[in-house]
Amino acid sequence: MVQASDTSAENWEDNSELSSLRQLALLQAAQQIYRSYYESNARMVQRPVGVVINQVTYRGKVLFSGKPILLFQEIFVPLNEIESEIY
Repeated sequence: MVQASDTSAENWEDNSELSSLRQLALLQAAQQIYRSYYESNARMVQRPVGVVINQVTYRGKVLFSGKPILLFQEIFVPLNEIESEIY
């Protein structure tokens, strides 16, 4: 099953399916994925919009397009959420 996702921060914050501890763990995993990308690509040409992360495996990818198409177990974490917790 494939689903389109709203990339807004409200979608991430208002996701009632996630408990707050699970949401925190996903956010920390997204931050680590983004930090690894940022450190290895210091001269970013294109700014990412966020990270798509699998809720089961906690594996993810940095996303550059505006509207992600997510698999059933994936969630989108917007970049503004990731950066607000890092700094």
